[in-house]
Amino acid sequence: MEGNRHIRAHDRHDHGHGDDHGHGQVGAGHRHGGSRPARVRHRFAHLARPHGHEAGDKVDAAMEASREGMRTLWISLAVLGLTTVVQAVIVVLSGSVALLGDTLHNAADALTAVPLGIAFLLGRRAANRRYTYGYGRAEDLAGILIVATIGASAALTAWVAVDRLLAPRDVTHLWAVSAAALTGFAGNEWVARYRIRTGRKIGSAALVADGLHARADGFTSLAVLLGAGGAALGLPTADPVIGLLITAAILLVLKDAAREVCRRLMDSVDPALVEAAERALRGVEGVLDAGQVRMRWIGHTLRAEADIVVDARLTVVRAHELAVAAEHALIHAVPRLTAVTVHTDHAPNGSRDPHAVLTHHADRPRSPSPSP
Repeated sequence: MEGNRHIRAHDRHDHGHGDDHGHGQVGAGHRHGGSRPARVRHRFAHLARPHGHEAGDKVDAAMEASREGMRTLWISLAVLGLTTVVQAVIVVLSGSVALLGDTLHNAADALTAVPLGIAFLLGRRAANRRYTYGYGRAEDLAGILIVATIGASAALTAWVAVDRLLAPRDVTHLWAVSAAALTGFAGNEWVARYRIRTGRKIGSAALVADGLHARADGFTSLAVLLGAGGAALGLPTADPVIGLLITAAILLVLKDAAREVCRRLMDSVDPALVEAAERALRGVEGVLDAGQVRMRWIGHTLRAEADIVVDARLTVVRAHELAVAAEHALIHAVPRLTAVTVHTDHAPNGSRDPHAVLTHHADRPRSPSPSP
């Protein structure tokens, strides 16, 4: 059978994929593109790093990422909880209003792990007829809550600083307050590094934003420390002035977190990933050219749609084999890509444009015609 066919490599060909590629037994119809030496190298790569082709393998990889995210949340919540307890004891001894505000702030911000944890749990649920892409977007909703919390942190810090400028207050037990402030900074910075590292590893923008949030909290703890130092030098206005400077620092953190989350909501991906996908498609033996490539994040995994151009004289079976080979190449080329839909177009052969029937649907995106 010849002519243009819309053949798709559906989720039944999904590959479990994380930062490492594993591959198990290659199913029937799986063709690896490239020269014979390239195919030999590919088979050795399969032996060294096996990964399965089954949908269950993909689910297992996503579950493992969610487990790692949950583990990070629990550990960081314990660290922030311990930090809050230490600060609360010092608040009782010193009567420091600034430290009280920082303690309450840290306690409330530790609880931002709750919506993110719920999002990770929701992300484990299987797709259904209503949520056909699954529940991974719950992470983006949690990211919005985290960004809002960072904004509230900046507003609270600014309000306290202005209040201190208008009504300066003495702070007692300055050494204890300083120690509590250092504890707050150390705890928040450790949590920030841990969350950001794990978030980038599993591809969770919300967890990265939560790490940036913890870093902002560390800045507020430093404000307490510097304010206590100013009070020890007889400068009661040092605390509120430094608080305003810390507010500006938190706003910078807010900008980075909001950009990260908003880009994810707008289906933004790194252009380098698209370029890598295009190179991989053109490297498949039998693929004449690559057309449009689209990607989006669903939680902390990627999904893609790609167009390839093949010979117009191919049978449906052979064109489908090329679509599967193209999907396979993309799985290997793009980290955290778990599902690909491949659309085949045939090279021009003098026949009418196969997409002509779609031209009157002006509001619908249409795949570009294959280049000659």
